Amino acid sequence: MLKAIYPGTFDPITVGHLDVIKRAARIYDHLVIAVMENRNKKCTFSKEERKNMIEKCISDLDNVTVVVGEGLTVNLAEELDCRIIIRGIRAVSDYESELALATANMQLNENIETVFMVAKPELSFLSSSIAKEIAAFKGDIRPYIPEAIIQEVSEKLYQ
Repeated sequence: MLKAIYPGTFDPITVGHLDVIKRAARIYDHLVIAVMENRNKKCTFSKEERKNMIEKCISDLDNVTVVVGEGLTVNLAEELDCRIIIRGIRAVSDYESELALATANMQLNENIETVFMVAKPELSFLSSSIAKEIAAFKGDIRPYIPEAIIQEVSEKLYQ
């Protein structure tokens, strides 16, 4: 069984994240979504809130599970017996930072590979930060956030 892990902060999950999840779920036998912390980001939603929102969005995907992770992604991947780390790429700037992470992970554990999945062109601009910025100015976030969680995201972001 080929297992992959898709780590991220998912604060909140976007339609872009969901697109990568669905595409990866078609490729791998099992996909683990890992809700992680990023010291450089201040999260709006707790890890458990993010986990619950992702679970609502993937309820129709039988081969996908969600975990809350800590520490190094490569260590969590090894612990969960995932041989592949999935990373989404939206632009060249993403590639540069993701390449550095992938190279570090390769040095930490040469048995785990990183696979880059390119964002669909119509989603290449999208990030959780952009959705939160739009919400901060009372803009419509429905095109950016999965329908299954739009109400709870709106309630928190439109305060």
